[in-house]
Amino acid sequence: MDELERIDGAWKTRFRRSLLRWYDRHGRDLPWRAAADPYRVWISEIMLQQTTVAAVKPYFERFVDRFPTVHALAEASEEDVLRLWEGLGYYSRARNLAKAAKRIVTDFNGRFPEDVESLRTLPGIGRYTAGAIVSFAFDRPAPIVEANTLRLYARLLGYDGDPRGTAGQRVLWAFAEQVLPKARPGRFNQALIDLGATVCTPKDPNCEACPAKGSCLAFANGTQDSIPRLAKRAKITRLLMAAVVVRNNGRVLVRQYADGERWAGLWDFARVDLGVDDKPQDPPPASVVKDVQSRIAALTGLNIEVSPSFVVLEHSVTRYRIRLLAFEGTTLEQTVSASVNSRWVEASSLDELPLSVTARQIAKRLL
Repeated sequence: MDELERIDGAWKTRFRRSLLRWYDRHGRDLPWRAAADPYRVWISEIMLQQTTVAAVKPYFERFVDRFPTVHALAEASEEDVLRLWEGLGYYSRARNLAKAAKRIVTDFNGRFPEDVESLRTLPGIGRYTAGAIVSFAFDRPAPIVEANTLRLYARLLGYDGDPRGTAGQRVLWAFAEQVLPKARPGRFNQALIDLGATVCTPKDPNCEACPAKGSCLAFANGTQDSIPRLAKRAKITRLLMAAVVVRNNGRVLVRQYADGERWAGLWDFARVDLGVDDKPQDPPPASVVKDVQSRIAALTGLNIEVSPSFVVLEHSVTRYRIRLLAFEGTTLEQTVSASVNSRWVEASSLDELPLSVTARQIAKRLL
């Protein structure tokens, strides 16, 4: 690992001192940092995966207010947990939280493990999250590499390879271990994250204000705008879907996504995939409405009359851009196909169910 050769004792001392002086003045005041509570650290770190701090703050406050301890979370139903998570996305995170809370209570007597290896046996906790909990909550040395520190480390080392590949990960984790001090490692790791988030940003890094510019090889070489190497963007696929709000005697039909489906555990209206939306037409031809009616009937086992009027919602899921046609429909039948986990509910009770984002939008617009 040639990139690490210049990281000697003098380099580490200089870097640590400048970083911590900066952190004393510019470190962020975040609600999960108020106390070294492993439960709050864990919840915040799971929420922050692929989600911004600004988006997480209100969710975090509501979540820990409703489930203030790991015991409270372990006793909650998955449905209650998903309802609090609704809109935050990547719902497997919430399901893993519920599973891990039960494991902590049953296998660890309600106490968080204080070592990386034990934490990594819990659902949803990987190498970074385990290191964050160990260092932030217990102030024990544990290296961390996540989006902000990956970018910071790559620039400090002038690493122009793929930082997400096997070789790149080996280099960056080795650097994280080398540079971590034994004294107050939690504070040091928080400083690294804050510097990456606020100064060493993906675009237009504020190098002149960076306390580490004297230690940064990318800054010295003028390559900070091209490091780290960008990941290849996945090709966008456009999909067409349809959902029908099926009514019967004042109630509406909802179904719960099963394990293995995209929104497992969440509730939605009857929805079908109409395939690739390579030639979008607005409004869609009558044949599409007829196709929706037959597909919804096949899904639910109900004889449904679908209204030709609809609303259009567009949203994105990873590499997919989805155009969703939301219809209303009626049926005189009540018995739904046994293969569909469904129920008839009053429209007013939809607030109690964890819905997919688009299902919640449909409920607000059509109900």
